[in-house]
Amino acid sequence: MQLTPLTFKSVRARAVVLKLRRPVVARIAAITDWPLILIDLSTEEGIVGRSYLEPYTIKTMRYLIPALQDFGVMLKGRRVAPVELYDLARRSLHFVGYQGLSMIAVSGLDMAAWDALAKMSGVPLCVLLGGSVGPVKAYNSNGLWLQAPEVVAEDAIALREEGGFTALKLRLGRDRASDDLAAIHAIRAAVGDDMELMADFNQGLHLGEALQRCHMIDDEGLAWIEEPIVYDNLDGYAQLTAELKTPIQIGENFYGPRDLHTALQKRRATLSCRISCALAV
Repeated sequence: MQLTPLTFKSVRARAVVLKLRRPVVARIAAITDWPLILIDLSTEEGIVGRSYLEPYTIKTMRYLIPALQDFGVMLKGRRVAPVELYDLARRSLHFVGYQGLSMIAVSGLDMAAWDALAKMSGVPLCVLLGGSVGPVKAYNSNGLWLQAPEVVAEDAIALREEGGFTALKLRLGRDRASDDLAAIHAIRAAVGDDMELMADFNQGLHLGEALQRCHMIDDEGLAWIEEPIVYDNLDGYAQLTAELKTPIQIGENFYGPRDLHTALQKRRATLSCRISCALAV
């Protein structure tokens, strides 16, 4: 497909804070307000590529928005070529590292650049990249936080009905492991055996706890157990996957392809783990 070249003009980044209808109640944090950064990448040809970031905490927007504005100044007049822009932006921040806030800012720019090219081509981005448009299996994860069993059971029914979902994700990591098990059983009783369930610890356990708790729920028929330990403890994930029948989900906190490459070197982990596609937060 032959694309008309686009020329980078500017970046606009806007902060938005949303009040959550279902507040986040996880082992590592409780969040009632959800921050978003809306990004507009404008080109000289009038095409605007858009993306957004969800940086979890409001205070991080104070650092990310100036970084995005700096990209706008640095890249003005350049060709909108996502791979080149990604590399330039990443190298401009390499003194403060290739992870964390640096890569989050770069990922916002990268997504907006790809969106601009897709709009110029007049096709969805997946088609531009060689794919096709079609139905995709989805699960509802907009709830089922660390609340009492009767509360999450009622929540599960509401989440199922929101879009006719056949899969739900719940969070684990309560003070007592038995309370986590009670929550799983309550949700299962509420939505039935046909509903696929997956669990997420949100990186809230140390390895010893993770081994104990994951073994405890290994026979509960979960589709996967997500991030029981801190995201970069790949040796720990290798041990977990070697001992458990339930697949372990990793990868939501990969900061770019370098992290993915490192994870793939841990062959024991990745052979039996699911790796999600979110390469930057």
